[in-house]
Amino acid sequence: MTASIEKASAIEIKKFQEEKLNGQLAYLKASSPFYQNHFKKHKIETTTIKTLEDLTKIPPTTKEDLQNHNDDFLCVPKHEIIDYVTTSGTLGNPVTFALTNKDLDRLAYNEALSFACAGITKYDTLQLMTTIDRRFMAGLAYFLGARKLGAGIIRVGPGIPELQWDSILKFKPTYLIAIPSFLLKLIAYAEQNNIAFANQGIKGVICIGEPLRNQDFSLNALGLKIKSKWKEVNLYSTYASTEMSTAFTECEIQQGGHHHPELIIAEILNNNNMPVSTGETGELTITTLGIEGMPLLRFKTGDIVQAHTGPCACGRNTMRLGPIIGRKKQMIKYKGTTLYPPAIDNVLNDFPEIKSYVIVIDHNSYGIDEICVKIAAVNTTQLLLNKVRDHFRTKLRVIPLIEFHDYDTIEKLKFPKMGRKPVIVIDNRKD
Repeated sequence: MTASIEKASAIEIKKFQEEKLNGQLAYLKASSPFYQNHFKKHKIETTTIKTLEDLTKIPPTTKEDLQNHNDDFLCVPKHEIIDYVTTSGTLGNPVTFALTNKDLDRLAYNEALSFACAGITKYDTLQLMTTIDRRFMAGLAYFLGARKLGAGIIRVGPGIPELQWDSILKFKPTYLIAIPSFLLKLIAYAEQNNIAFANQGIKGVICIGEPLRNQDFSLNALGLKIKSKWKEVNLYSTYASTEMSTAFTECEIQQGGHHHPELIIAEILNNNNMPVSTGETGELTITTLGIEGMPLLRFKTGDIVQAHTGPCACGRNTMRLGPIIGRKKQMIKYKGTTLYPPAIDNVLNDFPEIKSYVIVIDHNSYGIDEICVKIAAVNTTQLLLNKVRDHFRTKLRVIPLIEFHDYDTIEKLKFPKMGRKPVIVIDNRKD
């Protein structure tokens, strides 16, 4: 299953997206209270926006807009809403998104395309290791996508390695959908209980929520740790968000997540809200296509990325997104060095002794960024502390404050009661 537009030329893809954009602008002007006001406030006549380059005439939409005017983004009567989801609220108050029947069909199509991109077919069975409840869009998307593709799916939910292995041994899934660090717990459980995990027929894992690769697409420390134990599985990175209702998933070449041109327009913008030059990093800014309930126009995701525009060996000519460098609001200025939390993850994932951790970012009394890494380890020795400190110095040229805590303390920080996914970064700074 591959949309034909994904293998069209770059010029054809651009023309296709511009036609879609014109229809979306007309829909927003007719149906969206927020964008009606936005166009009026900035004196924008939507009929003058003809090309993708013309999008720069429209000021972007921000997360604050969504938080402050959530209801104004709704484009349909309430009785047409079929499902409600909320964002995780990682960088602020959660936002509600309302989906119509058409939006749920689009969500299913998006995920079916993404699964197919990673080589999954109707003859495969997937085991879902994320929640499908708690107003969480991702779990619902995976279920709908598998159904659309015709593949089987086992809804086990998050955690509980014993139950995961019971399902794997009983139902023989060929792919897993999981947070990468949880795979290490699965492997550890299998080793402790003499489960021959290499012989269970699992071909690959759709990995969500944590980076697996460096910017050159080589496996990072976490990816290497998984592959050193479970050599037989292919690891596929995927990137998505509730706001986008769209995923960027790796193909078998594993050189970035592929863009689906019929579902989303993607821009990479600098701090002046202008497109960056080819090869430069910037903030991913998206315009959703084909969404009926709450479409977005030039929405700034807050994620810093690099786009890759050369053709892929898989035959697709779509833009690919490299690994997320970090969240713009989580950028840290620390002792003269600019850091993002994923760089800290890469250092910590080099240590098998570390069982769990969280990264806490604060401002000191002078308003300067401070970092405290709270670690649960097998043995909390001075030797391990020195090794971790030396590794930070070598890899990042700075050493954060490091504290050892017991495992339960770290897990309570990492998995808050109302949470739906692990919280690795606790950012206490005030804007």
